[in-house]
Amino acid sequence: MTERLLQFIWQFQYYNKNELSTVAGELLQIIFQGQYNTNQGPDFSNSKIRISNTTWAGNIELHVKATDWEKHHHQKDENYNNVILHVVWENNSVQQSSIPVLELKERIPKILLQRYEALMDTAGFIPCEKSIHTVPDITWKSWKERLLAERLLRKAKNVENYLRQSNHHWEETFWWLLARNFGIKVNADAFEEIARSIPINTLAKHKNQIHQLEALLLGQGNLLNSANTDNEEEAYPKMLRQEYKFLKSKYSLNPCNNAIFFLRMRPGNFPTIRLAQLAALVLGSSHLFSKIKKATSLDEIKKWFDVTANDYWHYHYQFADTSSFKMKNLGAAMIENIIINTIAPILFAYGNFNNEEKYKLKALQWLEETSAENNAITRGFKGLKISNKNAFDSQALIELKNEYCSKKRCLDCSVGNAILKN
Repeated sequence: MTERLLQFIWQFQYYNKNELSTVAGELLQIIFQGQYNTNQGPDFSNSKIRISNTTWAGNIELHVKATDWEKHHHQKDENYNNVILHVVWENNSVQQSSIPVLELKERIPKILLQRYEALMDTAGFIPCEKSIHTVPDITWKSWKERLLAERLLRKAKNVENYLRQSNHHWEETFWWLLARNFGIKVNADAFEEIARSIPINTLAKHKNQIHQLEALLLGQGNLLNSANTDNEEEAYPKMLRQEYKFLKSKYSLNPCNNAIFFLRMRPGNFPTIRLAQLAALVLGSSHLFSKIKKATSLDEIKKWFDVTANDYWHYHYQFADTSSFKMKNLGAAMIENIIINTIAPILFAYGNFNNEEKYKLKALQWLEETSAENNAITRGFKGLKISNKNAFDSQALIELKNEYCSKKRCLDCSVGNAILKN
């Protein structure tokens, strides 16, 4: 028995309530078990009980053992002055308590305890993988909605941290997060550092010059230093290096410290290609986040992000090393990745920060209209026959796996609750 399991049992009243009595032998009736409290103080507040002929209103505290009351020093804490009932798994105290005590050890169904123990002992993909198929669709629908809301709210807090650092400049914040997304996981920190090192107002001054934009981004990432500028066939990197030297001096730029990696990466994801595509996106665009806020359809977003790197990169993945012709367009998969991981979260954060529901709803709608993610987590749930139709579903499933299943928070999970209650 754990204290959290005991709280779960009390919250949903999963015990035999017939002929209840305190350990002192007084008749007990639970009128209302109270509201579960996740903050400081007793476990349940606003409770209501009747002992003998007297009705009491106040708080209820739960412990695995009765002696935990003193072990946790509640007798010295004024937050516990209004406790009207002490609910315990086992009454192991020999002293008479001034607070009525209810022992549940013999009143809780053994099958519930066995199911919980089975969940905790499972070492598979998720604790409930053997019984997850028993959970009805209606439970899944509401639970996925809550999971996605939790995920977006957590991401919104992260966005607001960036917002404070940018002095509440939404366009600057979006630029930082967008660049980070272009770096994918391996180079996310480095790309964010590059974005932070070049203010968006500086970029705007060069938004019509692709060579200058590439020089700024690649130069700040220390990717021009390795270019073979002595090779006559590689005039382009030589020109970028010259451009960067001038711009670096003009804006007093300091190259970034984070290393940029190429290893174990598909050529299409090489940082040189992603930075060239990011430059192509910046080219000719301005107030991109404002445009996204005003957009009425996801097709508009996809059109704006359907960019192709400069001609030089059609024959290169890195400087000097030539390759067969291939246009380096951003690609549908990367565009959807940006929608899922940058556009939807910052749009939701904007709506949350400004109390404008329409932006939050738009973020949710766009996730519903975006293809489902295909990764180890979603494939794991697919193997269990769990629906994953769109990014709305996949983001919810990622949240479920990372924040509940991996942490074995089955008691806080609607799916876990359904299995234990069944």
